[in-house]
Amino acid sequence: MYTPSHAILNLAILGKATDPEANLWIILGGILPDIPIFLFYGWAKFITKMPEYKIWSEGYYSPAMQTVVAISHSIPLAVIGLAIATFYQWQILQIFCLSLVLHSLFDLPVHHDDAHRHFFPFSDYRLISPFSYWDRKHYASQVNLVEILFAIFATIRIFSRI
Repeated sequence: MYTPSHAILNLAILGKATDPEANLWIILGGILPDIPIFLFYGWAKFITKMPEYKIWSEGYYSPAMQTVVAISHSIPLAVIGLAIATFYQWQILQIFCLSLVLHSLFDLPVHHDDAHRHFFPFSDYRLISPFSYWDRKHYASQVNLVEILFAIFATIRIFSRI
């Protein structure tokens, strides 16, 4: 899924009009897993001057980058954070970790060639979906339409609570 959609859907599901501080952490949890990818792209493109095709065919798939992405998209690590937050009754951290989990759950069905290791560090398994949010060979046009519709309905839900 595209990163802004994560923020919108997570806010629609977890957000409350009466708790703006929690809403900020929901948005952060919705986008944080993708931040390492943006930072990598900026570094590769503008600092090392890596060609676009090489960024996405080699650099992104390097073991180091894949480990960073696995950590940032790890459902078990987010659940461990949620358990710790629940034990200590840190409500903001709870909502943040729930948002991290939602991000990864929404990503599971829409990654084909670039599937993440969502169960890292306990497993290197990648759910290779038949669908992709970006690859037209794997129904990206249809996936994008569904994502846009979800984002529109989520936006309506968010604004109806204000």
